[in-house]
Amino acid sequence: MRTDAAVIVAGGPRDGAQFVPPRIGPDWPVVAADSGADLAAEVGLRPTLVVGDLDSISPRALQDAERAGVPIERADRDKDRTDLELAIAASRRNVGLRELVVLGGSGGRLDHLLANLAVLCGPATEGLDVEAWLGATRVIVVRRQVQVEVVAGATVSLLAWHGDAVGVTTSGLRWPLDNAVLHAGHAVGTSNVATGSRIAVTLRSGVVSLVVEPAGEVTR
Repeated sequence: MRTDAAVIVAGGPRDGAQFVPPRIGPDWPVVAADSGADLAAEVGLRPTLVVGDLDSISPRALQDAERAGVPIERADRDKDRTDLELAIAASRRNVGLRELVVLGGSGGRLDHLLANLAVLCGPATEGLDVEAWLGATRVIVVRRQVQVEVVAGATVSLLAWHGDAVGVTTSGLRWPLDNAVLHAGHAVGTSNVATGSRIAVTLRSGVVSLVVEPAGEVTR
């Protein structure tokens, strides 16, 4: 079992088909956050751990996990952390963890979606390479630099989280940035367009989410 990478499968309603990166193999640990166990079953992933208050997991998924001997960490419903936060903490017990892939829905409650994005771009994932597939939308957390393969014409958005992102420079976009500042709470980086098959983003400080959508424009 790999210790440098892990998959977290989160729950929540989905607007469309869930994309699973082909690099995820059977040796990846899979942490299901509550009803993420149901989504894991749908996409053919076997959880190695189930965490959460278990208020939304289906009886069948819970029973399947118990029968398979999957460890289950049940949290109190009056908890201070979301199921996703608990799943991230569980994944980080592998001290060699470097890469985290999160699968989850893009539909359902807006507050859940916003909270999950805030957590993924926050201190809980510091030091990790983080990629999330929310349905078929790809979200990459950028803290220093990243290069991403896309389809020309893809819609690409860059948004600052938890404060301003300073020294942002991009290539491969119709409207490039050169040592720019993206201010938290502003939408200047929204709805850019990829001009070729690869884009690159670097920054000196801060955190941005790199969002590539829709499904038909994402390299698979």
